[in-house]
Amino acid sequence: MSKPPHLRYPPLPATQTGLRGRCPRCGQGRLFDGFLNTAKQCEVCGLDFEFIDSGDGPAVFIILIVGFLVVGAALAVEVTFTPPIWLHLVLWTPLTLGLSIGMLRPLKGLMIAQQYKQSAREGRLGE
Repeated sequence: MSKPPHLRYPPLPATQTGLRGRCPRCGQGRLFDGFLNTAKQCEVCGLDFEFIDSGDGPAVFIILIVGFLVVGAALAVEVTFTPPIWLHLVLWTPLTLGLSIGMLRPLKGLMIAQQYKQSAREGRLGE
């Protein structure tokens, strides 16, 4: 008699699987099919990724984190060196874009892994 899927796989840390873009159940299969598109299911354990709904969560966290870092650094540079505006644009635009794009996939994976670990589902009334 076969065990249910949730008993065949030991629980894995969401940080380990999510940040690497791996299946939250087995930790082996790819979570993403492209840069941000999630796969239909895990090619290793067969977990259906239908439950995935990260929404705008990763983007909100990135806005807060990158905004805090870049604005703080820009203010420090402005107060210390008082550079011209064009230098601010040259410094902070690539840094903002690089950090935002670089953090998007790992944070989306982390949120999906947390969603799986916590068995988060869409809220329903009257069930």
